[in-house]
Amino acid sequence: MCGGCGTRVWPESRESLPKQFIPLLGTRSTFQMTVENLADPLFETPIVISNQDYRFLVSEQLKEIGREARIVLEPVRRDSGPAVAVGAELAAETDPETIVAILAADHMVRDRDGFVESCRQAAAAAARGYIVTLGVKPSEAATGYGYIKTGKAVVDNGTVLKVEAFVEKPDAATAASYVAAGNLWNAGNFFFRADVMQEELRRFEPLLLEAAAEALARAHKDLGFLLLDKESFARAPKISIDYAVMEHTDKAAVVPADIGWSDVGTWAAVCELSQRDNNGNSVRGHGIVMHAENVHIRSDEHLTTVIGVDNVVVVTTQDAVLVLDRAHGDKVKQLVDRLKSENRREALEHKRCYRPWGYFQSVDQGARYQVKRIVVKPGARLSLQKHFHRAEHWIVVRGTAEVTRNNEVLLVHENESIYLPIGTIHRMTNPGKIDLELIEVQTGSYLGEDDIVRIEDIYNRV
Repeated sequence: MCGGCGTRVWPESRESLPKQFIPLLGTRSTFQMTVENLADPLFETPIVISNQDYRFLVSEQLKEIGREARIVLEPVRRDSGPAVAVGAELAAETDPETIVAILAADHMVRDRDGFVESCRQAAAAAARGYIVTLGVKPSEAATGYGYIKTGKAVVDNGTVLKVEAFVEKPDAATAASYVAAGNLWNAGNFFFRADVMQEELRRFEPLLLEAAAEALARAHKDLGFLLLDKESFARAPKISIDYAVMEHTDKAAVVPADIGWSDVGTWAAVCELSQRDNNGNSVRGHGIVMHAENVHIRSDEHLTTVIGVDNVVVVTTQDAVLVLDRAHGDKVKQLVDRLKSENRREALEHKRCYRPWGYFQSVDQGARYQVKRIVVKPGARLSLQKHFHRAEHWIVVRGTAEVTRNNEVLLVHENESIYLPIGTIHRMTNPGKIDLELIEVQTGSYLGEDDIVRIEDIYNRV
């Protein structure tokens, strides 16, 4: 499942590029790390369930690591319950007793071999009719996770335990008592036979299962993606699988797993997982820390410095800076909600916006002009389009652009430019073997992205 928007690690994670697609740790995104964890004969080719807005991000990141997956797209967001229902329905098409593993794309594990072995144990119990979760052995009395109260063993070797209760996120004192009692963190990964999950959904959330099944039955292929029917899927209740099934079923079991798991859910978690110096400081990108301890700096472009201030996280992006006391990491989501209420673009979008053909990045803008840097991948092509309110001037700085301008097709080379007046039907293609980079200068009375009339598009966005 990788359809979430990850607001708790803003400003790097935003709806246009959420945390599961960001290399928060190392060079891979958590989505890529999750997929790579499945490179074991235990697992079949994965099914990725994501929001339709992220379809090209998913396919591009799979391509980067040389992995394949079946990609299913949700037309609207509906939490984990409907996603799990769709997964169960898809698996049941192959065999009702197929064992399904539900994994979150924005989590990570440091012990891959231990993860695979835990999955093997969970799958064996799932084959016997249990709905199994991985329960992580706590490393601290954390208040940011739900807990699992365990019961007796349900298999002979004692590796799988009955779930007595799922407990919501506690306060600090209660969390300490849970850890002392041997309770486990709820990692949110689930294993079940497809027919067992269908049966439990039919018991507790029949409308959800019906909507998911109908959305799948009416789904259609789109450029290799499977797009669920919007009208049917929208009827599914917006509910997590925990509330829909796990807190009600008598089939819940848990595998205690000490696998170095983290949901990478806050900047404090990112700090803990990052490489730090003797003072507990970590720097990613361009940063300097002096006379301070437990500081985490992230800045890919701008020099960011901290002097004499302990226990802070400083995240610098092109258009926003976050300075955060590590003890207040849970407040970031509230900040993003406030930004949304004030209609701040920074709450949702980065200055760099990715498209299936490459990306564009805002460089400067004013009342009647905007300057963008555009990068087009080799062989990629923008839509054939026109604008009612703006003219465009393209200057090629690297590569060669094949430009359609009304009825003519022109090649524009490095250090050359072309002008497209208002209303011109135009398209840009990169016919070369290297990235095409250009500067676009827009002028006009309205410069919004919705002033695009697409006539033809190889990415089906007309």
